[in-house]
Amino acid sequence: MLETSSRLLSLLALLQSRPAWTGTELAERLEVTTRTVRNDIDRLRELGYPVDATRGPAGHYQLGVGAKLPPLLLDDEEAVAVAVGLRTGAGVAGMADSSTRALTKLEQVLPHRLRRQVNAIHRAMSKGPDNTGSNVEDPEIDPATLTAIAAYIRDEHYVRFDYSIPTGALMRGAGSGRSSDLPVLVEPYRLVSWQRYWYLVARDETGDWRTYRVDWMSLRMATGRRYQPRPMPADDYTDFVLRDVATTGWQVHARITVFAPAQEVLSRIHAAVGIVESVDDSTSVLVTGADSLEIIAVYIGMLGLDFHVDGPPALLTHLESLGTRYLNAIR
Repeated sequence: MLETSSRLLSLLALLQSRPAWTGTELAERLEVTTRTVRNDIDRLRELGYPVDATRGPAGHYQLGVGAKLPPLLLDDEEAVAVAVGLRTGAGVAGMADSSTRALTKLEQVLPHRLRRQVNAIHRAMSKGPDNTGSNVEDPEIDPATLTAIAAYIRDEHYVRFDYSIPTGALMRGAGSGRSSDLPVLVEPYRLVSWQRYWYLVARDETGDWRTYRVDWMSLRMATGRRYQPRPMPADDYTDFVLRDVATTGWQVHARITVFAPAQEVLSRIHAAVGIVESVDDSTSVLVTGADSLEIIAVYIGMLGLDFHVDGPPALLTHLESLGTRYLNAIR
């Protein structure tokens, strides 16, 4: 039989491993009586752990919601997964400090064998840049802003904010939201992270869908007003952001006719390249955008499929020069 302190830790680990346990199940796992389980539950409550009890034939114990986060007991695999995730999270703009603090606390209590595993993974792992086509620094996002917007979405409350696009960034990574001298009032529906940026998908006061860069938003005081939700299908929000940014949010935009089925084109591109629209069984359209003509040309070349480009004129000129350069290379 485990000593009281060890048994309490084992009991806490069980309660954290799944939502509900009967007293009999806990007694069997801990090899004690149900009375001892009840006493240990009382000790956990005295230590500040909110353990709820449901009486009756379906009675059970479960950890409740307390006023603060209690210490968590993780098994070996969970501890390594969290530590590696925090190391990756330390590179997320706006969350580096909090990720580093959490990682420091965790590594202080990791057993030596697990710390060696985490360090080995860290030394052996490299993370490539999120966007190799831009030398623009990652935008800083205040985690409190993301938290507030997520709460508005959860509670179906209107959100009011100032929206100001920095001079010189009018096209880079923008969506359909536009700068306004007056506060913007929208129905918020989804936060989408893509290409180093966070976007809010929302309906504006006219009922149109818009995307707003979160790092260009300054939240105003909460409205407390609820709206009647009119959501998109759950899987459509990310596609909407990709389409909206691809058609409005880059220095160069293009609609490219590809002489292949849409599924064939989709199998050859990364989702960040753009949106593919089906025309018929043998033709599709790639809607894409980038910060330069050169990047658009790379996207097209990597398809390995026949295509036709109608514009913009500068892209036609660039492709003509590129084609001549390639032909000269093999003559």
